[in-house]
Amino acid sequence: MVADRPTPRQEIRFCRSADGVQIAYAVHGHGPPLLVDSCWLSHLQHDWVSPVWRHYLEDWGRYRTVIRFDERGHGLSDRGVTDHSLELRLADLEAVVEDAGYERFDLLAMAQGGPVAIAYVARHPERVSRLAFYGSYSGQQDKDATESEMNDTLDALIKVGWARPDSAFRRVFTSLMIPDATEEQHTWLDELQRVSTDAETARTSRRQRLTADASDLLGSLDVPTLVLHSRGDRMNDFSEARYLAAHIDGARLVCLDSDNHIVLEDEPAWQVFRTELRDFLETPSRTGGSVVDGAASPSLSALSTREREILALAARGLDNDEIATELVLSTRTVERHLSNVYAKLDLHGKSARTAAVARLLTAT
Repeated sequence: MVADRPTPRQEIRFCRSADGVQIAYAVHGHGPPLLVDSCWLSHLQHDWVSPVWRHYLEDWGRYRTVIRFDERGHGLSDRGVTDHSLELRLADLEAVVEDAGYERFDLLAMAQGGPVAIAYVARHPERVSRLAFYGSYSGQQDKDATESEMNDTLDALIKVGWARPDSAFRRVFTSLMIPDATEEQHTWLDELQRVSTDAETARTSRRQRLTADASDLLGSLDVPTLVLHSRGDRMNDFSEARYLAAHIDGARLVCLDSDNHIVLEDEPAWQVFRTELRDFLETPSRTGGSVVDGAASPSLSALSTREREILALAARGLDNDEIATELVLSTRTVERHLSNVYAKLDLHGKSARTAAVARLLTAT
């Protein structure tokens, strides 16, 4: 059973967006920061023990510090929100970034998070090292009448059946998202819909997301980009992935052989997804630095004064608690600074601290 597997630890935190809405976000794992731009349906606690999402969280946490959040009106974030505009969803992402304290990070846009991620990178290009899309899109391109009718039908299903004790109406969404799932996985996603938000918020947020469009910003993006998408995705058509890859300079498209919007752990496509994403995230990003043997080598000059100070204390053999005491900081602040150091120097995994210290000692 999934519940018998050991679970890593996550820390849930809260911050406030530009309009005062409280946004819940969670942090887990080790390594350079990976910020996951939220899906339509999420609940930080419910997802944590999920037979649908858990393999993602466990895998990412092995080599990245993962930051993910519940969208406004959903999960542990403030409920009863009526404004789900692109601008305020972008403000939510900005608030999470600032509260988490990472100066530079990799960004993964999941599903409806695409337009928000694109807008963020366009506004803050200096903050994002790499950009990945999974089952996502840039905005609303030309849609035919059939798709409009489908959206009207789904709206009616939400209104009639979202809050019902039985899952018959919610199962329509579940079948679209994970048609090849087991009954256990279907049941969990049925329940996620019910606990993630109320029917009115589900309808309102979904309708406002349908108008979100950042496609005009794609040509301005200058960041290493990977697009991952299931060939048979019934929630966001594969054509959306082709559009993203064709309109972002240098983007690479990976087609996953699956009909599931959320690739499940026992599918061959899962191994393709996890390998492609990890290889992409561990490829040196285009950060400033010197060139050594024809490859970019990030420079210590990219570090702030505080980051160099903390790294120097680490070089003296102090652990994070001791560094915090020495500088009158919290241990959490020290950890944030060190994560920024690793990200700026493109260092990954358990050896990142040792490698960063070695680079400092070599430079001095």
